[in-house]
Amino acid sequence: MAFDAIIIGASIIDLPAGPVDASVFQSGSHPVERLAFQVGGDAINEATVLSYLGHNIKLISKIGSDLGGRFIQEHCDRNGINRDSFVTDPSMDTGINIVLIEPDGERSFITSNRGGLRQLRPEDIDISVFSQSDLLCFASIFVFPFFSPDDYARIFREAKKQNMILCADMTKCKNQETVEDIREALSCLDFVFPNLEEARMVTRREDPDDVADAFLDCGVGHAVIKLGKKGCLIKSKNERLIVPAVPGVHCLDTTGAGDNFAAGFLSGLIKKQPLRECGRIANETAARCIAQMGATAWIHTAG
Repeated sequence: MAFDAIIIGASIIDLPAGPVDASVFQSGSHPVERLAFQVGGDAINEATVLSYLGHNIKLISKIGSDLGGRFIQEHCDRNGINRDSFVTDPSMDTGINIVLIEPDGERSFITSNRGGLRQLRPEDIDISVFSQSDLLCFASIFVFPFFSPDDYARIFREAKKQNMILCADMTKCKNQETVEDIREALSCLDFVFPNLEEARMVTRREDPDDVADAFLDCGVGHAVIKLGKKGCLIKSKNERLIVPAVPGVHCLDTTGAGDNFAAGFLSGLIKKQPLRECGRIANETAARCIAQMGATAWIHTAG
């Protein structure tokens, strides 16, 4: 196959600033220890980490024909990420997130509704390239308002026609959706990677095992629930694994932690590792992320 994986999703600009607290809104000027201009977005974060881990990646995303878009293109070229399936739309701005990072590493986002973060449409996905890889990851269900449950299902069915291993992450549901609303799409997935908060919202369940079961009941092959400091739960109809988090990590910034986790897990799948090892790689990759400020900053400081 031409590519180890195809990643679909957002490519934007992140402006992380921190550490900050509520006082940032109470003064005319607020100095911070770090303020940066860097790529961000679920899909490009995953692609960047996977490329660093030695994999050949195709990224399907949407950008504007502006400074931010050119910055993203140059980033892909520097990092060996194939962007032949990018959509460049001169009528829109490349998405920008202002990321306010709190002292404990948690963060809040200020986003532009006009930017590319939410402008990807089903017709932007070139399904003809699915034959170029054995693995597809849709970086975040619920990010793109132009995608309906039927659109996810149609795209995922096309991937399954190519016998691809199909994965998806998700963010918080925006319109009170439940797993029942996206059951057909979920039934196509081999792996889903929500964190516990996201999973609770969409399943209406609390216990991690019950949450995982709700996905399995919809036909998902493996529910991989990110549990933060507790690691992750990997569950299928025939197997249940708890993979502990990396101990002793000081959290500076959780931005992109889930994207790094997904990339680590995907790397394990590409290498045909056992599920426990996939979870270990995912936890380790996420730990390296949160110890730095910025979703992929750790790559530039790694030995």
